[in-house]
Amino acid sequence: MQIANPIYDSVFKFLMEDTPSAILLLSTIIEETIVSLDFLPQENILQLSNRSLTVYRLDFCAKIKTSQGDKQVLIEIQKAKLPSDIMRFRRYLGEQYSKKSNRYQMLDSQNKPHYKSLPILTIYFLGYPLEHLKAPVIKVKRHYYDAVQNQEIHTKEDFIESLTHDSYVIQVSQLQEPCQSEIEQLLAIFDQHKHLPSDEHILEIDEKIYPAKYRSIIRRLQQAIAEPEIRKTMDGEDEILEDLQNMERLIEEQNRALEQQNRALEEKNQALEEKDKIIAQLQHLLDKSP
Repeated sequence: MQIANPIYDSVFKFLMEDTPSAILLLSTIIEETIVSLDFLPQENILQLSNRSLTVYRLDFCAKIKTSQGDKQVLIEIQKAKLPSDIMRFRRYLGEQYSKKSNRYQMLDSQNKPHYKSLPILTIYFLGYPLEHLKAPVIKVKRHYYDAVQNQEIHTKEDFIESLTHDSYVIQVSQLQEPCQSEIEQLLAIFDQHKHLPSDEHILEIDEKIYPAKYRSIIRRLQQAIAEPEIRKTMDGEDEILEDLQNMERLIEEQNRALEQQNRALEEKNQALEEKDKIIAQLQHLLDKSP
């Protein structure tokens, strides 16, 4: 069976606009039951080489069922194709912490309304491998510790929850069969080893290896192939990415050339210093000679 490649922003957005698919994907990744989900799309227009491309960052306001009761969280999803995207992630994260809209009203013990900040949970899909870690799915979970007693604290505090966050990092390049867990089974839809030799926009998958509950996601990605606008946008993403990679290579080459020039200048300065020392020594000997 052929499906559209969800590593592309346009395909991923199409998938996540379907609420049941989004809940299924997110709840599998975070291993929590999502009760409800509100889609908050963010769009940026990227201009490059006389072309424009709409880049999506996906935010969701989710109500999650926990052992302590339901809680609301802000789930931010980012997809990176280049290592330089980390600065974009930091900027977006700063925006999320500062937004007044990322809070909700509740009543205190005296029945007076007050605002609480939504805890933030981030999910990163990386299109390139990390330098040291090979795990396809990395879960970054916070723990509280009493630094004096050196004991873990199991009670959560709003102050801490509002200023720190959990993260999930998915290395698409490390996904491969055989799958060792349920989350890997689902994330196999991102496995880039499955793309057609003639068309990276399309993945060839075996639907039978996926549990029945994930078939709706497969169907949604299969439907995306038939959308002409999605195919057109994928072509645009390829062109933009190629330009960005060329720009990064050019900057790298310029930095290397600048480093070589700096080294050459440093060697020249050292040589001049040695020359000045020798001249000074000779002058000292001449001054002492009768």
